[in-house]
Amino acid sequence: MTSLFARFSLTRPYSMPRLALALISLAGLALSGCQPSAEKNTAGGAGKGGMPPPEVSVVTLAPKDIAFSFEYAGQTAGYRETEVRARVNGILEQRLFEEGSKVKAGTILFQIDPVPYQTQLNAAEAAAGVAEAKYNQTKRELARLAPLVAEKAISQKEFDDSRSAFESAEASLKQARAQVNEAKLNLSYTRVVAPIDGVTGVAAKANGSLVSASDNLLTTLVQTDPMYVNFSLPEADYLRITQAQQQGQVSIPSNNSKGNAGLGFEIDIKLADGSLYPGQGKLTFVSAKVNPNNGGFDARAQLANSENRLRPGQFVRVILRGAARKQALAIPQRAVIDGPMGKMVFIVDQDNKLAPRPVKLDGWGNGEWVVTQGLQAGDRVMVEGVIKAHNPGMVVKPVDFDPNAPAKGPGAEANKAPAAPKKPE
Repeated sequence: MTSLFARFSLTRPYSMPRLALALISLAGLALSGCQPSAEKNTAGGAGKGGMPPPEVSVVTLAPKDIAFSFEYAGQTAGYRETEVRARVNGILEQRLFEEGSKVKAGTILFQIDPVPYQTQLNAAEAAAGVAEAKYNQTKRELARLAPLVAEKAISQKEFDDSRSAFESAEASLKQARAQVNEAKLNLSYTRVVAPIDGVTGVAAKANGSLVSASDNLLTTLVQTDPMYVNFSLPEADYLRITQAQQQGQVSIPSNNSKGNAGLGFEIDIKLADGSLYPGQGKLTFVSAKVNPNNGGFDARAQLANSENRLRPGQFVRVILRGAARKQALAIPQRAVIDGPMGKMVFIVDQDNKLAPRPVKLDGWGNGEWVVTQGLQAGDRVMVEGVIKAHNPGMVVKPVDFDPNAPAKGPGAEANKAPAAPKKPE
C-alpha cells in the first residue's frame, strides 16, 4: 500500500539504459586516468584542429517551495447510516417503498397491523373518560364542602376525606391520559417511517411476517450526499512529517476555524478505474489516538455526492493536497542517473567541465526530484546530453534547459528517468 508519505520514498527501479550510461561514465573516468593524451584533448575542448565542445542542456539550481501530495487507500461510507427497526410487535402488512430508492425523512416505509393498537387506544380513551368523570365529581364535592367546614357545619375529617378523594381522582385522570398518549404513540409506531433522507436497502422482512420491537431489522437507510471517505494515517508517517514541520522543512495546511494542523487539506478521490472523482472534498477528522488494529490514526474526509456517483463501501485512493516543502532544491527527473553506487548527476563547473556528483533524493513531484544531499544552490546540473558528454573533466557547452521543449539528440531518450506514475491533473 502506498503510504501518505510515499513521495518521500525512493522506490524507483533501476533503468538498464541509465545503468549502461553510468558504466560508460565510470569507464570514461578510468580511461581518462590511463590516457593522458585523451584527457588533454577532452579537457582542451576545441583546440587546434579539435572537435568543438558538445552542447548540453543544464539547469541552475535555486531554492523554491515544492508542492507535494499524500496518497492513501480509503473506503467510502454514508454520511449517515441508519437501521430501520420495528418499535412495536405485530404482523407486517405492507412494504411501501421500492428497494434501493431515495426517500425523504418521514416517508412511510412499512405498515404493521394497526387494529390491536387501535383497540388499545379505544380502551385507554374510555378509561380516561371514567377518570375524568370521577375527577369532576370529587371536584364539585370538595367545592360544596369548603364553606361548610368554615362554618363548622361539618367535621374537619369529612372535609379532609373529600379533599383526598379529589386528589386521588386528579392523579387517576393524569394516569389515564398518559395511557391514552402511550396508546396513540404505539398506534403511530405501526407506521414505520424513514428517520432520515437517504437510499433504502433491501427489505429484511416480507409481508405477513411477525416482527418484534426487540430485535427485528426491517431495512437500512444510507444518506449518500455528502459522502464520507475513511482512511488511516500510519504512525511512522505522522512522526516523520511532524518532525519535518517542526524543523521548518515542510508546511501543512490548517483549518483556522478549528485550529487543527492538517485539517486544511483538500481531498481528491481516485476511483478504482484510475479516474479522478469530479469535485474536491475536505479533511474533517483525524483521531487523537492510534488505532491498535492498524497502527495508524483514523481519518475521515467529506465530499459532495449530489449525483450519487459514489456508493458506500467502495475502495478508493485518497489524495491529500496542500502541503509543500519549503525552499527545497529540485532537479528534472531525466537529469538523474541510476548507477551501481546509487543515484548521481553530472554538474558543469565554472570552467564548463563535467563533474559527477552522487546525490540523495527525497521524493518527486511535477516531473522533478527533490534533492537533500550532494548539490547546492547555484550548481549547474546537466539534464540532456549524457551520451555525447559523459567523461569527468570533459569541457562542454552549457545551454539553459527548456522543460517545455521535446527531448533532442541521440542521448535524450536514454538520459530520461524511468517513466513516472501518472499524476492527477
